[in-house]
Amino acid sequence: MAESMLGLKRSHRCTEVTAACAGNEVTVMGWVQKSRNKGGIIFVDLRDRSGILQIIFEESDCGAENFAKAEKLRSEFVIAVTGVVENRSGGVNENLATGAIEVRAKSLRILSESETPPFPVEENSKTKEELRLKYRYLDLRRPDIQKNIMIRSQVATLTRAFLAEEGFLEIETPTLIKSTPEGARDYLVPSRVHPGSFYALPQSPQLFKQLLMCSGYDRYFQLARCYRDEDLRADRQPEFTQIDMELSFVDVEDVLAVNERLLKKLFKEICNFDLELPITRMTWREAMDRFGSDKPDMRFGMELKKTCLRL
Repeated sequence: MAESMLGLKRSHRCTEVTAACAGNEVTVMGWVQKSRNKGGIIFVDLRDRSGILQIIFEESDCGAENFAKAEKLRSEFVIAVTGVVENRSGGVNENLATGAIEVRAKSLRILSESETPPFPVEENSKTKEELRLKYRYLDLRRPDIQKNIMIRSQVATLTRAFLAEEGFLEIETPTLIKSTPEGARDYLVPSRVHPGSFYALPQSPQLFKQLLMCSGYDRYFQLARCYRDEDLRADRQPEFTQIDMELSFVDVEDVLAVNERLLKKLFKEICNFDLELPITRMTWREAMDRFGSDKPDMRFGMELKKTCLRL
């Protein structure tokens, strides 16, 4: 039977519990990654979006009732634990951010029970994509997927802050529009108010941002949702998000410079990599002459070489 968390407040996420918290009482909540019953002691790996924290249950610390509940814990149970932070008495786990500490539980609440998951909730899952997507809410719990989503959120936050400092205004453009000529087919949405008529979903905010320039807004950006019906080509997504922008009273170099500075900031903040500016550029003709492609991969060389054949 699931218990209520009424009256209980989480004090830390898992990796927010550090060695500096040793001796302090904390309350953590999350999902059971693993549970190991060693007889008189139970070890539980508690997982949330920040990482994993080891919890220790001993009957002398948490009482018979809580220890009995801890014996029932299985993978993906949602629990709330209050306990005292300690330095690990055993070996330090170098693979975990919390590998030097553990929480000795004083109380336990099982907030939600779980059936056996259809696949392990772990990084680099070998599970078939069809099964993962069927249980997408479980797939989204995997640490590598959560890391990708958090990086995406960080990129969006940094982009908004950077472009605001550069004098851009974030303006949302409509998503139910009249069909306009673009490079692909439109996705159509039937109108309830006007039977037989359809809205189109935007392939890009191109016309709207040009209208904004005509209206004097001079620097616009948007994290824009775009939709293109291209028969699920292998290198295209039917629905995607792009950092969309438009500038007035500038030339090509001004636009490239803003984007280079944005990329430099993102690479530094996200990857801790110092991107050298200006980024290497080449003309279409040079790309075709050297690589035979207008989108060459510069990592591999593979340049075309002129040779003379002697007969």
